[in-house]
Amino acid sequence: MEKEAKIFVAGHRGMVGSAIHRRLIELGYTNILTRTSKELDLRNQAKVAYFFSQEKPQYVFLAAAKVGGIMANNIYRADFIYENLAIQNNVIHQSYLNNVQKLLFLGSSCIYPKLAPQPLKEDYLLTGTLESTNEPYAIAKIAGIKMCESYRAQYNCNFISVMPTNLYGINDNYHPQNSHVLPALIRRFHEAKENNLPQVTIWGTGSPLREFMFSEDLADACIFLMENYDDEQFVNIGIGNDISIKDLALLIKDIIGYNGKIIFDSSKPDGTPRKLMDVSKLHSLGWKHKTSLEDGIKRAYIDFKEKEL
Repeated sequence: MEKEAKIFVAGHRGMVGSAIHRRLIELGYTNILTRTSKELDLRNQAKVAYFFSQEKPQYVFLAAAKVGGIMANNIYRADFIYENLAIQNNVIHQSYLNNVQKLLFLGSSCIYPKLAPQPLKEDYLLTGTLESTNEPYAIAKIAGIKMCESYRAQYNCNFISVMPTNLYGINDNYHPQNSHVLPALIRRFHEAKENNLPQVTIWGTGSPLREFMFSEDLADACIFLMENYDDEQFVNIGIGNDISIKDLALLIKDIIGYNGKIIFDSSKPDGTPRKLMDVSKLHSLGWKHKTSLEDGIKRAYIDFKEKEL
């Protein structure tokens, strides 16, 4: 990408989009297009068509999505599949119609079958049954991948897809019910410390293994791939190692300085037993993450406290 190229970051106020936006500025890109959801509803076909026809972006990072944790995915099933399909359909199709030079679509590691072998290789897509709690969201993301592949095959569009692992970081969502596990734990332990609560209850057994990547590292990987990768197959983005929910909770508890007990509610669902990305393809292309889990959580906690004030 040329430094003065017109780059549209869809979803620039979310955790992922804002990280990509910040990283582009740090790298010296000077012509970045952004729109808030109030300024441009990406679910609205006519408005997206008008935006693309007027602005003619050369590159698109499609980071806009409706996202949430296990509870939100399970409760708002219709919203998750409809809104994500609408956003993807509109942005990808208008990118084709308006001759976008390259588009990067951000998927999610939940696209993989629930019981797929670990670590998760790109080839495991569509080889088994999905995790039931987030199936609508996963199907929407799979559709996005297949759209990029199909527009490449039929129209020779340079549309690529990436599959990030579980993310956390600056500008995360800390909603009490709708957030992902790591930001939810940050909030819960912080509030327990502030209110001198004797214990914190966590859903599930604590045994599931999860991989967590700092949002700033993901942004760097996305820009690297936008500049260096042009093949059809999507690319996993992750760090290549994981941690149990129990050990994650203990780490966050220690960083925040909470001294109470942790109770695991085994009557609540665990979700997928393990979800570790095989990142050998990404590493072979020449990119590796830089931020340790402990350092990333410390930076995320500082960001959380600044937003809480």
